[in-house]
Amino acid sequence: MNKTRYNKVFCESLQVNENELESLAIKETPLWDSVGHMTLVAALEDEFDIFLEPDDMMALTTYKKGFEILGKYGVTFE
Repeated sequence: MNKTRYNKVFCESLQVNENELESLAIKETPLWDSVGHMTLVAALEDEFDIFLEPDDMMALTTYKKGFEILGKYGVTFE
């Protein structure tokens, strides 16, 4: 369930297809620039009702890394 929500946020925020998610990385995806990053962070915070610390915002550099970061805030992906 949470993975579906997570995927949807990435797809909508960065305007990518779900089959592209596994390889997404900041600055390697057209819309994942500094503005896109803040849009993505805000969307994740809204979707999961969390507030990311600045260090975690900066560490969110790939789709895969996001699982670990959101896990720190109690979001599970089982």
